[in-house]
Amino acid sequence: MLSGGGSRGAYEAGIIHYLRTDLYKQLGRHVPIDIVSGTSVGAINAAFMAATMSDPSSQAEQIVAAWRSLQIEDLIGLEAGDLWRGAKMFFGGDPPPPPPGSFRYGGLLDTSGLERFVIRSIPWRGIDRSLREGHLHALSVSATHVGTGHTVVFLSSAEPVPREWSRDPFVRHRPARIGPRHVLASAAIPMLFPAVKIGEEYFTDGGLRQNTPMSPAIRLGADRLLLVSLKHVGPTTKAVQQAHVEAYPKPLFLAGKALNALLLDHTEYDLMRMQRINMILEAGEASFGAKFEETMNHELVKLRGAPLRRIHAAHIRPSEDIGKIAADFVRAGRMKVKGIIARRLMKQLTAGEAANENDLLSYLLFDGDYCAELIELGRRDAAKKADELAALFDPGARVEDVPVQD
Repeated sequence: MLSGGGSRGAYEAGIIHYLRTDLYKQLGRHVPIDIVSGTSVGAINAAFMAATMSDPSSQAEQIVAAWRSLQIEDLIGLEAGDLWRGAKMFFGGDPPPPPPGSFRYGGLLDTSGLERFVIRSIPWRGIDRSLREGHLHALSVSATHVGTGHTVVFLSSAEPVPREWSRDPFVRHRPARIGPRHVLASAAIPMLFPAVKIGEEYFTDGGLRQNTPMSPAIRLGADRLLLVSLKHVGPTTKAVQQAHVEAYPKPLFLAGKALNALLLDHTEYDLMRMQRINMILEAGEASFGAKFEETMNHELVKLRGAPLRRIHAAHIRPSEDIGKIAADFVRAGRMKVKGIIARRLMKQLTAGEAANENDLLSYLLFDGDYCAELIELGRRDAAKKADELAALFDPGARVEDVPVQD
């Protein structure tokens, strides 16, 4: 399960690299990954994994090389005209009409370079091949329907998708041959990136409602999950609390925290809900016997369209604050930006009392060297959970439920 967070997605590439290199050496085999589910930038990484699943040996090196090759100016328009256009829209101006044949509209930033990168970097035909040859069971990508605000889960599956997917009125599933538009729609950060047209409808970032895409994978049959989230949760000192109080009124600081609330804060709730269901099922079995789960699910299927079952999970999240890593990276002058305006803009994001962390910057810093730092952080964090990962991918082992806080 790969969640969203803009350029923070390089952290996920580091974990994928660990699975395909270090864990492979430890176990003597490549671990099977049957279902890949992604939202926002996680959808980009998920699609890449699905497309290269037939060649796990080179999968890790390919995804790491792609992230390390990034240059922000190649992906996001940061020239004077681009910034002027974004400023006009920010203060109420209408976005220019899309050119004929364009599938994107709106957004404060010009992301045509990012779109070209996604289209060219992922071997899209490989998704069908992975499904057809049995290397992958299913790929799911979540996006938000602009008109209704509902979550739409696009699914490419080796088997027909059940008609009775979910009775949640705010979630719909659509079988699809997942391609660039589905992924770019899922990764369209609200307001900043343009909405993407699929058919006759526009979609934006799937993380608005479903940043941790656990539900699609569970409904597709997964009972063991590896969740990767992109928000650091650590002890907060009095100094950090005071810095937050002082930085609160600053618009850029608020923008970063708003994106965190929209895109990163769902994980804890989803994990706690999963653990609560596990506890109910275990307590029910202890109190009423081995048939408790079967008897209860007989009625639950009628009510909610799907049974409950125990899910075992491993959870990996950043051990360091990615916002701070981004701010330190730019402040040290390591960012590869040629344009004077773009360089000043990025430095402005690190100015002021909140310079010790910058969440907004961490979403937009598509710089290969910065991404390399996040890749290494992902590898280190995955290595800390080596035993847990080995147990997760061992069919004969019992995997302990993921803790609410770790």
